[in-house]
Amino acid sequence: MNKQQNILIIGGGLCGSLLALRLGQRGYRVSVYEMRPDIRQVNTDSGRSINLALSDRGKKAMKLVGIEEQIKAFCVPMTGRILHDVSGKTMFSAYSGRENEFINSISRGQLNALLIDEAEKHKYVSFYFNKKCLSVDFEKTTALFKDYDTKKEFIEDADVIIATDGAGSALRKSYFTARKFLFSYSQDYLTHGYKELSIPADKNGGYQIDKNALHIWGREDFMLIALPNLDGSFTVTLFLSYDEGDYNFNNLTTKERVLEFFDKYFKDALEIMPNLAEEFFKNPTSPLGTIRCSPWHYKGNTLLMGDAAHAIVPFYGQGMNASLEDIVEFDQVLDNHQGDWETVFKTYEASRRKDTNAIADLAIDNFHEMKGHVNSDIFRQKRALEMALEKHFPLKYASKYSLVTFNEDVGYREAMIRGRAQDKAILNMIADGDLDLKADLESILKKVLKATEAVLEDDKIAGFN
Repeated sequence: MNKQQNILIIGGGLCGSLLALRLGQRGYRVSVYEMRPDIRQVNTDSGRSINLALSDRGKKAMKLVGIEEQIKAFCVPMTGRILHDVSGKTMFSAYSGRENEFINSISRGQLNALLIDEAEKHKYVSFYFNKKCLSVDFEKTTALFKDYDTKKEFIEDADVIIATDGAGSALRKSYFTARKFLFSYSQDYLTHGYKELSIPADKNGGYQIDKNALHIWGREDFMLIALPNLDGSFTVTLFLSYDEGDYNFNNLTTKERVLEFFDKYFKDALEIMPNLAEEFFKNPTSPLGTIRCSPWHYKGNTLLMGDAAHAIVPFYGQGMNASLEDIVEFDQVLDNHQGDWETVFKTYEASRRKDTNAIADLAIDNFHEMKGHVNSDIFRQKRALEMALEKHFPLKYASKYSLVTFNEDVGYREAMIRGRAQDKAILNMIADGDLDLKADLESILKKVLKATEAVLEDDKIAGFN
């Protein structure tokens, strides 16, 4: 494979900058075009998630490019969820029963800036900002851009174009509209949207609530979550229906009604959100959707990666991790198939698609879990049991959450199939009274594993896996 070929990457966000860095390390000639200003020089995150949950799959990608230690300075470890009920009482729910397993709240901007800095250290990697891609001619392998500074349009050609330009991908739109080959595309929205808010640091710059947890105010039909930032603040996200329920985004139109809503359902949060009303009307309300498309590539000259190929809702904290893991999987294909780009693209898509479909489904599952199921007694009994099993039998048992979040060598699809079977087995046994939660853990583990295998076999016969 000729590494002096020109690779054009559309989109310089987390996925695009990581891809540029890795290809630069491999010696490829790479040009990255990004529609936003240089994130290192201007804050462009208004109304957008400024911190994300980095778990082991994303950390594996950081290790691949040699910056695993550098990113630790940007991370706030979160060992579990703190659930807030309507009265303000809280309950901690650990993410894992094993020691040293946690997720990290990390600044999107800081991580993106670091990746760009590292990529630009390579001689043949260049970034160009304020350049919006309008369309791609995948037959000619050219892209049409608009320069936001000069207001002029221009065309760039390349040997290979890889689009990492997110849910609104220009390449994916060109695939869909050109109709020069069979291309399937779906975009499914939830009835809920989201709005970014904040909990500021206290007067001394400290955290007003526990910093080492993801805070959840689950209210069945809607929820509030909060992730810590390094400066003592929390990024707060409200997930709420656009038009259903007594309170929704369409009828929260006055300061008084917003404060009434928060006072009724999130009173303990309201007490530490002095800028709520101002932020509520200043920050945009954004949609939540899942994007699936096929194929991700055209011949050997263009490819979709990251959210451009498989955008998901954020409720498993795996959107960023899945996109970063794309680079790890792509890199392995480059190792194993030193042939033409078409072979690489076909092989990559064939191996990756099943896992991105799985995490899309799991993210929707977790939406319902976080806003409501976490409050049910049977769910809490299941989680308590799973934490005990993981603690006492760390090599024999892993919950669905652990399989997805802390087992980076297990594919998303495998994690989904086994995790769902375990959930079904445990919940059924608790509901039917077939599991004595006071019995010794070793006997409980044997029953859980046996019941899980039975569910897996039934699902296989039924064609569910």
